[in-house]
Amino acid sequence: MAFATRHFVRAASSDAATAAAKKLLIKHVTIIGGGLMGAGIAQVAAASGHTVVLVDQSDEILKKSTKGIEESLKRVIKKKFADNPEAGAEFIKKTLKNVTTSTDAASVVHSTDLVIEAIVENLEVKNKLFKTLDKFAPEHTIFASNTSSLQITKMANATTRQDRFGGLHFFNPVPMMKLVEVIKTPMTSQKTFESLVDFSKAVGKSPVSCKDTPGFIVNRLLVPYMMEAVRLFERGDASKEDIDVAMKLGAGYPMGPFELLDYVGLDTSKYIIDGWHSLEPNNPLFAPSPLLNKLVEEKKLGKKTGEGFYKYK
Repeated sequence: MAFATRHFVRAASSDAATAAAKKLLIKHVTIIGGGLMGAGIAQVAAASGHTVVLVDQSDEILKKSTKGIEESLKRVIKKKFADNPEAGAEFIKKTLKNVTTSTDAASVVHSTDLVIEAIVENLEVKNKLFKTLDKFAPEHTIFASNTSSLQITKMANATTRQDRFGGLHFFNPVPMMKLVEVIKTPMTSQKTFESLVDFSKAVGKSPVSCKDTPGFIVNRLLVPYMMEAVRLFERGDASKEDIDVAMKLGAGYPMGPFELLDYVGLDTSKYIIDGWHSLEPNNPLFAPSPLLNKLVEEKKLGKKTGEGFYKYK
């Protein structure tokens, strides 16, 4: 019996080792989209020793992205290398050396292990991109989307690699926020899922896993919360100022829901809730807000336009 137990343990250990060996060790990463999210993901990947290609439509955008990464790294080393500025300078140099840029996605995915998409939140545009890259990327390459609200499954279905497709939802600002939501669709293989989890840990993040449900974990809880705050204000039950103060002092949140809506962008919030409402029209959590719709129509989108629920100088 003891022999059988030892044999079982050895067999189980062997199976675990074999499964681990099958996981893809991600070394080369291609990031599509040089905005705040894409540049942030590029920074943490490069800083952790990955070779990164950052892709966008123009060299002008990419120069701005690279400059943003460098400035962000300077802020990082002020804390991380406060007592050793020479090591900090070397860290920046080494990180930036790991990043190259391109305006031609199809030409740079031929040797990549992971493609992360961080472009506009438009399913049609994303699907067109993935469908194209699917033709040029190697068979082993994993595709992932950084979407915060769209279905990963619908994007995976635009490719022939549904089993090598998942979600990697980073949070803004990427270098500071520790969380990554790793999304597994019904078709995502365990090997792919584990490879994405390992990559998330390798870039210094804390991964949580979730099925492909609207909003995943954070936004599925956060967006209805913000919308309920708007409805509370719409009904005249409380002022937006008092709602914000209540949630900051009563729940310990760093921002109230209206401050957060203005920070995120009212157009972005409306886009998310409209998309979820179309999927589940009878779900009261996803009901549109007349006030939010009105503000967006008036181009009062929050901090980025100088006015949303509040005015900004």
